[in-house]
Amino acid sequence: MSDTLYDVAILGSGPGGLQAAIHASRKKVKTLMLGRIDNSSLYWAHVENYCCQIEITGEEILKKGRAQAESFGTEFRDEDVLAIEPEGKLFSLKLESGDIVRTKSVILATGSNRNKLGVPGEKELLGKGVSYCVDCDAGFYRNEVVAVAGCRSAAAGGAVALTNFASEVHLYCAELDVNEGLRQQLVDTGVKVHEGVSIKEIVGENAVESVLLDDGTTQPVSGVFIELGAKGVLELTAMLGVQLDENMKYIETDKKQRTNVPGIYAAGDICGPPLQMAKAVGEGCVAGIETATYAKKLELN
Repeated sequence: MSDTLYDVAILGSGPGGLQAAIHASRKKVKTLMLGRIDNSSLYWAHVENYCCQIEITGEEILKKGRAQAESFGTEFRDEDVLAIEPEGKLFSLKLESGDIVRTKSVILATGSNRNKLGVPGEKELLGKGVSYCVDCDAGFYRNEVVAVAGCRSAAAGGAVALTNFASEVHLYCAELDVNEGLRQQLVDTGVKVHEGVSIKEIVGENAVESVLLDDGTTQPVSGVFIELGAKGVLELTAMLGVQLDENMKYIETDKKQRTNVPGIYAAGDICGPPLQMAKAVGEGCVAGIETATYAKKLELN
């Protein structure tokens, strides 16, 4: 565990998170930003509808934003958060490297995309063995064989977590893209990693029965967890009690970007439509200012 106590920790390196980092750091509070900018959907976009910017790429915007935040003192760690746990008035963040960092406040700015696998059976068996949330549904698969699809921290971290419940965990990915700490956890917990093998179809009548793989083989499983990016809103808020909308898709906030949990704020697409950079930046501005104010006033004794 790091001895450093941060005032503000920001999850997600998109435009909302970067704007929050800029404003929080300018308030002279210790700010940490977590995540890789190429995880942001903006990274691959060409921007035409953002005020005062014409013919600029999302990659350019994000790289400039990171440099700007760094110039004001924001610290960056290019790794994802696997879990958030309350620790008295503070929060403890578990990173994919295995490190633990502590912070007075958290801004959730991870975006809203729940990437689909796009294979037969995925839609039909959703809720019948297909899940997008390990933290929500792992307990249903005690002593069962399960599969996880994905190449990055959400998939690897989810696979490790599932070993506490399932009898056997298979992770399928084209090429595993996690740091050595998380890769070692896969080994230590006995996850069966199949690199270069992908799920081609999820098979079952009224429930998941197996997965058909692109190498022509079939693996009997009772559950399939699809984790194709960084940890999303459901996973990160499952144990915190953060209020979501009626469709369990977006985080509800007030005009100061506060959630119902003191010290937890949110900004950007994770708060709902319109899913536009302009909205994300505005909300990030508010969240950065408000978390800095909150952290300065927080009394730990």
